[in-house]
Amino acid sequence: MNSIRSRLSLILLTATGVVWLCAVLWAQHNTRSEVIRVLDRRLEESARMVASLIAEGGVGVDIAGRALSRVGAEGMRHQLSCQVWGLDGQYIGGSEGAPDERLGTASGFSENSVGGEPWRVYTLEEPGLGFRVMVGDAVAMRDDLVSNVVKGLAVPALLVLPLLAALIRVTVGRGMAPLDRLGRALAGRSHTDLGPLPERGVPRELRPMVDALNGLLARVDRARERERNFTAFAAHELKTPLAGLRTQSEIARMAPNEATRAYALLQIERGVKRSDRMVRQLLEMAAVDREMAEGPPKDGADILRATVSELTALADRRGVTVTVDAPAGLWHTRASPLLHAALRNLLENAIAASPDGARVDTALRQTGAHMRFVVTDTGHGIADADRPRVTERFFRSASNTGSGSGLGLAIVVTAMDRMGGALALSPRPGGGECAELILPV
Repeated sequence: MNSIRSRLSLILLTATGVVWLCAVLWAQHNTRSEVIRVLDRRLEESARMVASLIAEGGVGVDIAGRALSRVGAEGMRHQLSCQVWGLDGQYIGGSEGAPDERLGTASGFSENSVGGEPWRVYTLEEPGLGFRVMVGDAVAMRDDLVSNVVKGLAVPALLVLPLLAALIRVTVGRGMAPLDRLGRALAGRSHTDLGPLPERGVPRELRPMVDALNGLLARVDRARERERNFTAFAAHELKTPLAGLRTQSEIARMAPNEATRAYALLQIERGVKRSDRMVRQLLEMAAVDREMAEGPPKDGADILRATVSELTALADRRGVTVTVDAPAGLWHTRASPLLHAALRNLLENAIAASPDGARVDTALRQTGAHMRFVVTDTGHGIADADRPRVTERFFRSASNTGSGSGLGLAIVVTAMDRMGGALALSPRPGGGECAELILPV
């Protein structure tokens, strides 16, 4: 059963039915106990009345029996029988319609079989007067009386059950109406409408759901905005080098001499490298932005060494030496693609910023509850005015004459956010920059 409305209605109907059944059983038990108590009291009072009439009024047993036959409600007065026996066991008399068999033997209340049927009998002994008064009624009469009372209670309750079920159904439907309104509000929205759902008049039980939906809509809106900006920036950034490549190719084709042609081809080569790096960084940014499945654990030192090995050719062209100080087995991660992307972009920036013949130092250290991947260079560093914005996407410093795309540090920050870490940038004493990837142990 996938319907909440039907499930809730069934639960309420079941609970109501159980409560109703328990109430009927309790009423039956309570009614039986009360009827037996009243009828027992009636037997005792009837026996004392007969004894009193015989002893004080001097009337005969037959007169007392006729008086007794008029005691009780209509339909019950003939169900009460009375016998008077002497203490010596001689039958003295009885009421009209009383059984021929002796009703009881023991004093007080007892249940006896009279004429093959069970009877409830009260026996009152009068030793001073020399007789016993026995008053009884059939147990079957008592059972009929209890059944009639219970039926009188159960029949109206049974007739009320369908009405109660209808009321439960209607009530559940009205209670679920806010969910229906919320569903209609979502279904009627355009795919471009990512504004928050109205919270006014929302029931308290639905407020967490509405808050969660509004949070989701806000995150989707931010993601779409980021994608729009990403696409616009990427198109703009790729347009410039492509235009340069086209211009240089035309110069090379129409070059009047070999020197001009060689210079144009060199510019084309640089433009291709710049475009290649930008496309790779765009792909890396898209990769770190999306959800990535965790892989097997990999040693952080191995990831650092592999990244340095990938950039050896770039470092050699610049005459830059890259050192690695990373103990093996110190720390492992399942998010190796994210860590690799972050380290690669840090190292590329460090190598590009370093002067020819300089050195870039890398290290892996544990400090307390954190692991630190440290990349230190001796380049020009980051200007103080640029530090607040240096990690923004496509931001390039006005003082930076390099050919960077402005995506490197943005990729690092995004990867660290996904890994639960952070990027720390600080000036290096003596010049240059110190970049640290800080990750929890």
